[in-house]
Amino acid sequence: STTMLLGVYFNVGINSYIIDAIIGLSVVYKALDNMGAYQRWLGFQPNTKVATLIFGFFHGFGLSTKIIEYNISPDGLVPNLLAFNVGVEIGQLLALGAILIAMSYWRRTESFWRHAYTANVVMMSAGFILMGYQITGYIVS
Repeated sequence: STTMLLGVYFNVGINSYIIDAIIGLSVVYKALDNMGAYQRWLGFQPNTKVATLIFGFFHGFGLSTKIIEYNISPDGLVPNLLAFNVGVEIGQLLALGAILIAMSYWRRTESFWRHAYTANVVMMSAGFILMGYQITGYIVS
């Protein structure tokens, strides 16, 4: 919310390819976190709250960059941004609620631990693909 609002208000955008690559990196980070890789590889668990904050700032700049591309009128900019942000947050809460419900049912099944690792490998692979695709787009553009 902070970087989205400040980015649009002060017309600060970051190349969308770079932001999307960082978003892919956040997916890879979380998949590795889910698999306990940091504890095994580094001997400690990175602070999840700090990682969430940092990746959240980048996600906000991604939104601000897209909003800036629309060349919206400065008339009523702050109320419109706040309303948009509230809508985004409500959407995220609804999606998170649905995911938590689905995950709670999946965790109760016998197959959860067999498939959780595979699901995280697929998620990590998708993050790497997104990163590669975005970096390639950045280099070409």
